[in-house]
Amino acid sequence: MNPRQIQIFDTTLRDGEQSPGCSMNAEEKLALARQLERLGVDLIEAGFAVSSPGDFDSVRQIGHALQGPRVLSLCRVLDKDIDAGVQALEGSFNWGIHTFVGTSDLHLKYKLKMERQTALQKAVRAVERAAKHTDHVEFSAEDATRSDPEFLIEILSAVVKAGATVINVPDTVGYTTPQEIYALFDRLKNEVY
Repeated sequence: MNPRQIQIFDTTLRDGEQSPGCSMNAEEKLALARQLERLGVDLIEAGFAVSSPGDFDSVRQIGHALQGPRVLSLCRVLDKDIDAGVQALEGSFNWGIHTFVGTSDLHLKYKLKMERQTALQKAVRAVERAAKHTDHVEFSAEDATRSDPEFLIEILSAVVKAGATVINVPDTVGYTTPQEIYALFDRLKNEVY
């Protein structure tokens, strides 16, 4: 992949369903996925395969139906999540796994109740597990912009070494300014290896 190429990563089929009154059945999700394909979207996060049998089936159906965009399943850094995503998408034309963990001290302490090193170990394990099945593994550092930059560099470098092909640095809660995000990306670009 050309590092200067802009790719469109659409999460409507997963994130969009988190809005009140916006749930879709499998048929509606497939119809929307086909429209996203017609629009030329590069990557589609089809759902969260481990969350329910319905979401698993929907992710599977979309992954096996589309030929153009890469179809991803979102997965926490848990073996059961990675396995469900792989099972749903294996055999699809163009697919991958998108795994994530919170990296800010707020998320680690209050949401996940885990130490930094545990999050790092789980992230590496999840990426390695996914990379055994697909050549496209995305890793997101949830709440990255409120994370300690040193830890962010450490975890992102570790997942790249483990096989992550794309890293995402989300501003999960809309915390940062354009200048701050520019400075963070500039630093990550030079220090993550």
